[in-house]
Amino acid sequence: MALLSPIRTRPRMDRRSTVWQVDWILVLGVVALSAIGAVLIWSATHARTSLTDGNQYAFLARHALNFAIGLVLAVGAAVTDHRRVRILAPVLYAASIVGLILVLVPGVGAVINGSRSWIQLPWMSIQPSEFAKLAVIVGMALLIAEKGETDHNETARTIDVAQAIAVACIPVILVMLQPDLGTVMVLGAIVFGIIAVSGVPKRWMLGLITAGVVVAAVAIKLQVLKEYQLARFIAFADPSQDPQGIGYNVNQARIAIGNGGIFGQGLFHGSQTQNAFVPEQHTDFVFTVAGEELGLIGAGAIIALFALVLFRGLRIAINARDAFGRLVATGIVCWFAFQAFENIGMTLGIMPVTGLPLPFVSYGGSSMFACLLAVGLLQNIHLRSHRF
Repeated sequence: MALLSPIRTRPRMDRRSTVWQVDWILVLGVVALSAIGAVLIWSATHARTSLTDGNQYAFLARHALNFAIGLVLAVGAAVTDHRRVRILAPVLYAASIVGLILVLVPGVGAVINGSRSWIQLPWMSIQPSEFAKLAVIVGMALLIAEKGETDHNETARTIDVAQAIAVACIPVILVMLQPDLGTVMVLGAIVFGIIAVSGVPKRWMLGLITAGVVVAAVAIKLQVLKEYQLARFIAFADPSQDPQGIGYNVNQARIAIGNGGIFGQGLFHGSQTQNAFVPEQHTDFVFTVAGEELGLIGAGAIIALFALVLFRGLRIAINARDAFGRLVATGIVCWFAFQAFENIGMTLGIMPVTGLPLPFVSYGGSSMFACLLAVGLLQNIHLRSHRF
């Protein structure tokens, strides 16, 4: 897809007009997903005293607080002038790199579930790799768009794309060292999507796929991936090989979803969920709660809401008034689409377990903040397209 001509400025519209021009359908989809997530998290945690310390509303309240904070961030991103967004893009990228480096420092980064991916603060833990997804998107988009606008070139040049990929490689390498395979996969999907719409020849896409395969082979050869991560791929290929070990999560998740049938067993009545057979059910495996307690109808509703969010994101990308907006919106859509597919797919046994949360639905502050910041940027791009 061709890049557009340089940015043109027009007078701002008043605030009342801006409110009406917000993509409220996108807002509705995101709020609905977060609300469903709150109920699912509550069902998965209210009876687990080891997690809640006896307060059955603990995770429900935290999820609501995370959403409220994320909503403030989203509004801030939406109303920020687009020129300032471009100016802040390098700052966001640099901050994410610093965060990814800090988690690798012993004593600073905390190891949770086998990956050194968190910075533990007194009141919360932060996962810099979540914000790195957004940093890669704006970093690559800014570099490709500004090169095209400076040279008045409608398509990205090979050297521009190569530089953009180099921008993405630094976070990818740092995330791989944690190691966080799921986030690396998401970053790969983001890079692929942005390059695909930058106007480069199709051979670039084949080259990216080939490079991804080579990097994966080298990572396995050099033992960058931990043994448990490789075992997850083995379990994905044959879940029955170790049903009480590495294949336990997938098997229990599939049992939970199978139990739900069409209408589900009812909220707070799922046998797998209420008896805590599925590990990490409020985070990575939250979709199993929907499958078991809300059935095919409830699980299908979540998928339909994701389809709505992705459709609105694609619409914003198509209608974007400049290359930067189009590339950012495309990257965000690729992020949400791949991560949702991977998370839901791993609960169904059609994708390997990688530890990725379900956007807006799973419990987790860093994930919620980053996702809602991305939604704010989508609104920013959408609002700007209506000011012309």
